[in-house]
Amino acid sequence: MDRSRWAAWLRMLAGLGILVALVWHLGSDAFVSGLRRIDAATLLAGLAIGLLTTVCSAWRWSLVARGLGLRLPLGRAVADYYRALFLNAALPGGVLGDVHRAVRHGRSSGDLGRGVRAVVLERTAGQLVLLVAGAAVLLVRPSPVLAPVVRFLTLPAIALSMAAVAVLLTAAALRLRARRGASRAERAVRGMVAEVRQGLLGRGVWPGVALSSVAVLMGYLGMFVLAARVAGASAPIAELVPLVVLALLAMALPLNVGGWGPREGVAAWAFGAAGLGAAQGLTTAVIYGVLAFVASLPGAAVLLVRRSATRRGERPQVELEERVLAEQGAPQRRA
Repeated sequence: MDRSRWAAWLRMLAGLGILVALVWHLGSDAFVSGLRRIDAATLLAGLAIGLLTTVCSAWRWSLVARGLGLRLPLGRAVADYYRALFLNAALPGGVLGDVHRAVRHGRSSGDLGRGVRAVVLERTAGQLVLLVAGAAVLLVRPSPVLAPVVRFLTLPAIALSMAAVAVLLTAAALRLRARRGASRAERAVRGMVAEVRQGLLGRGVWPGVALSSVAVLMGYLGMFVLAARVAGASAPIAELVPLVVLALLAMALPLNVGGWGPREGVAAWAFGAAGLGAAQGLTTAVIYGVLAFVASLPGAAVLLVRRSATRRGERPQVELEERVLAEQGAPQRRA
């Protein structure tokens, strides 16, 4: 087994370990309670929010692809994004759907590398908006969970590690600059910077990317607040938002099983630190996970429809080949 597969297995085991630890400490009632509280109205609301976030995410992807010189109509982008969301939720790892849409779009556009980089930039834009908004919320809005986070970040070991990383990055940048024109890494970095300017910072790109990213983030926040209300949390929205932001930031960690793991752990810790109860935080995260999966189900329909269309397209080709072979073999049999 190669190193990448080992890394994937370790990430999934880490996510599974988090879930097992939560069940061990909080019991299974939080999971069961979350499933029992979901009704038809909640599912419909989740589908509606999912439609908003998916269309905005697909619009962002289309804008980035266009900035890189690739054609990607919005309708196709929405369908491909839905399929990617479903694969992310249904398959371990949580990123296989994004890999699939990147490779598919790259091959269909005739530039696999640029198609992959379009997806990377699109996802990066969303994460950057989440990080900036999350930092702003945690700094502006007082919350009981902020003090432990600040204490953790200011620990000597953490501070020294961050300083060491900054020094290493600075040294690497200076070395690349000293070897101007002679380093393949430098050319790669320059190419990446140029594509970031085209795909994210272009005059006709960045306003739409920023607007769509903010809309997607608001959709995620709305779905998490909905999950908290269904879980029984009666705290004001202003008190819930910092907790939700921390859970959303945890979702970016590549230690999950189909998206499950860090989100539930951080939600349980944050709700417990805020005095709302760790069990309620876990129930909220479970409800959010179910709603996110339900919101991705249109992607399963896209997958089935396209697979059926592919098979229908292959059948006439097979029949044509069989007919040609039969016509070529007929004279031989008569002879």
